[in-house]
Amino acid sequence: MCFAWTVLVVVFLLPGAYSLSRDEFPSHFVFGASTSAYQVEGAANEDGRKPSIWDTFSHAGNANMYKGDGDVACDGYHKYKEDVQLMANMGLDAYRFSLSWSRLIPDGKGPVNPKGLQYYNNLINELISHGIQPHVTLHHWDLPQTLEDEYEGWISKKIVYDFTAYADVCFREFGDRVKYWTTVNEVNIFAMFGYGVGLGPPQRCSPFSVANCSRGNSSTEPYLAAHHMLLAHASATRLYNKKYKGVQHGFIGLNVLTISFVPLANTSGDIIATQRAHDFWNGWVLNPLTFGDYPDIMKRNVGSRLPSFTKKESNMIRNSFDFLGINFYNTFSVNSYPESLNTEAIDFMPDFAAQITMLPENDTSIDLVLDSLKNDYGNVPIYIHENGHKTPHNSSLNDFSRIKYLQKYIGAIAKSIRSGSNIKGYFVWSFMDVFEILTGYEVSLGLYYTDLKDPDLKRHPKLSAKWYSSFLKNKPTEPKVIMEIEGDTSLL
Repeated sequence: MCFAWTVLVVVFLLPGAYSLSRDEFPSHFVFGASTSAYQVEGAANEDGRKPSIWDTFSHAGNANMYKGDGDVACDGYHKYKEDVQLMANMGLDAYRFSLSWSRLIPDGKGPVNPKGLQYYNNLINELISHGIQPHVTLHHWDLPQTLEDEYEGWISKKIVYDFTAYADVCFREFGDRVKYWTTVNEVNIFAMFGYGVGLGPPQRCSPFSVANCSRGNSSTEPYLAAHHMLLAHASATRLYNKKYKGVQHGFIGLNVLTISFVPLANTSGDIIATQRAHDFWNGWVLNPLTFGDYPDIMKRNVGSRLPSFTKKESNMIRNSFDFLGINFYNTFSVNSYPESLNTEAIDFMPDFAAQITMLPENDTSIDLVLDSLKNDYGNVPIYIHENGHKTPHNSSLNDFSRIKYLQKYIGAIAKSIRSGSNIKGYFVWSFMDVFEILTGYEVSLGLYYTDLKDPDLKRHPKLSAKWYSSFLKNKPTEPKVIMEIEGDTSLL
């Protein structure tokens, strides 16, 4: 295939691939990439770090879904300088990562681990020295196991105090350089997976749920865990605003996994069920943050199993954020199913009174989510913390499908900004292939391929990394990148 024909094929299959420009975004808009501590750091048993609930979950078999753990992961703990250099070469404005609570404070409370403190100081300083903003998440599914053992972690209100003390250490030690803080990642899905269906740490659910857990209650614990995450977030935010914001001038937010829900059929039942699904999934977190209480439909359907806020707690939670972090991957169709409310309360899913089905990944309905957030919760500042495309781990470095995916989503975000959405930044998940929560090392979402068979875990740039770099630097896609696409069978 000649070079000219290659260009024609690429342009035909990827409409507008070379017309999307960074100039379409505001000058202050931030582009970056994301990872999280357990998924990338490794060094799980080094320098004083103790296990988290994610270590325990993985070592117990990952709910029999896949093999692997984060003991070594991508060895980011030792290779952070190399990784930051790759980020700088790519042209990233920012890097979103999380802190390992059990590396920084191994027992969840008490003494700070000097080696953990040193590592995060080194990483933050390395990022800043290369002109990359650190965007830090305090909790990304990896509660110290000691707190789970002591009082069952997030289902106990004791966690609010310990999380606030942990946040205090982080603000104190890193807040002079870190200006963007996210308290908890994916409050809603962490509560659902960890405490509802048992497909994530700490693998708590009713014995007859999806993962057949040995402990837990799927009808109550997801609501209880999310409730305490909201209280912990609000407490940490109040601390930051009172003690640090006036000096450090940073911003603090909370992260949710958003889903675009669409009616299965154009019927009143499915349309109403779609709003109900939105309230249960997104409103579960966003209504308390905006209005100080859960959606009315949740209070009606869940009843006494849904915790309630005191007036003081409601006031503390309401407006307790400077920005909202959202993760987006999928669209679901919704079919009304009110009969589920007549079943015994054994799970949280029947409370939706709907059946939801995941649709193919190749849509760009993130604009529906962004519009609903703007209309339902005010035009709050939003950072898209995660958005990415799955491929098999050992697939070609010529990941044309990922380029197409990123092109479509970044274009959709530019359109939403033109329509008035207050979006401040976009982070690709993930910077490199990492240990994924539902697939381990079997599926990849990284811009860089991590060679797990190489003792040095060498990173290899995928075609998407080169495309993203060209976009970030406002350069046309290089001819050699186009030529590399020629060998990808997805073009045929």
